[in-house]
Amino acid sequence: MDTTTFSLIIAVVALILAIAAFLKKPAKQETPAAATISKESATLKLQAYERLVLLTERIALPNLISRLNQPGISAYEMKLMLIENVKAEFDYNSTQQLYVTPVCWDAVRNLKEQNIMIINKVAAMLPPTASAQDLNKQLLELLMAQPNSSLHEMVLQALNYEAQKLMQ
Repeated sequence: MDTTTFSLIIAVVALILAIAAFLKKPAKQETPAAATISKESATLKLQAYERLVLLTERIALPNLISRLNQPGISAYEMKLMLIENVKAEFDYNSTQQLYVTPVCWDAVRNLKEQNIMIINKVAAMLPPTASAQDLNKQLLELLMAQPNSSLHEMVLQALNYEAQKLMQ
């Protein structure tokens, strides 16, 4: 084998090794970027579940009543305050639906709607002269009469379940 043939074989082997190294190098660069994006995505999703758990706790009727209770106002004014607060809390967190499963978002939305419906129904049963204390008392009695069917607790369980799946 002469020097020219040997040089040509070495050049071809070097070219093949260079091409192989070039093709492998971008794959190594993409993997950390993809892992970073996946990790950031999981972090955003977990934060969204945390926010929705907080929202669920904040719009739970017992928590709303204790936070917003104002002696001396009418039941009608209290009803408006409760409903406005539920809507404001929900609207403030509505962007979190981008990061959670549709089932969890629907559960949170249904909780909001159920709470507004309960507030309206209980308020409608009270006389026009009723106080905020009367409304609050009736709402709490209704909730205590049905402790096992609390949608608030079911929503929390669904959110916790989905968040736990993300962390595995």
